[in-house]
Amino acid sequence: MNALERVGDYTLLMWRSFSKPDSWKMFFKQLLRELEKQGLNSIPIVVIISVFIGAVICIQMRINTASPFLPSELTGYATRETMILEFSSAILCLILAGKVGSNIASEIGTMRITEQIDALEIMGVNSANYLILPKIIAFMAVIPCLVTFSICSGLLGGMGVAYMTDMITPKEFELGIQYTFLPFSVQYTIEKSIVFAFIVSSISSYYGYTVKGGAREVGKASTNAVVNSSVLVLLFDVMLTKLLLS
Repeated sequence: MNALERVGDYTLLMWRSFSKPDSWKMFFKQLLRELEKQGLNSIPIVVIISVFIGAVICIQMRINTASPFLPSELTGYATRETMILEFSSAILCLILAGKVGSNIASEIGTMRITEQIDALEIMGVNSANYLILPKIIAFMAVIPCLVTFSICSGLLGGMGVAYMTDMITPKEFELGIQYTFLPFSVQYTIEKSIVFAFIVSSISSYYGYTVKGGAREVGKASTNAVVNSSVLVLLFDVMLTKLLLS
């Protein structure tokens, strides 16, 4: 199947997915389940990674800006800007593509090869809407919370470096993260992350829904979902950065 056919199949699948649910009760039940799976279960890994990344950025910035001509507050400023503008949106979604994306693709793919999706279609259920829409809506709804956790955790990691080492004082780091703060930066990163969440969840759902064969094909579908969604996240990161910040 060539790229043009895949784009067409993906568009048709999304059209089916975003139709009116057959049962709103079942939709909200599935939505709550997906919010827990994709949101609450992702918080620990998001916090752990963000704390260490924030600490590493703080250390590296302090080492590379250790100059009498540069203010020490630059370390906190650079840590804040890096976490808000790039890591907590694009890089975080790349990480979650490996966790959430592969889980979505393997879950739907397993249902496809075990003929559970065929059974739903026989019963007259719109399987694309029933399986895919709650996953997409849930991930797009929960990603702003995950981004906020990531930003706060990263800054706490940098603050931990300030308290536990003599590289920079807590007061200098605090002044740095307060310097010329623009609320639009947070809005910008949340807007980007919502787009990335749609890309990851929809691409993963597509590869899982269209899998053919056995268990080996499910593994390939999960891999393809992570790779392709990651590439598209990076592509849209460049486009949205140019569009929103220019």
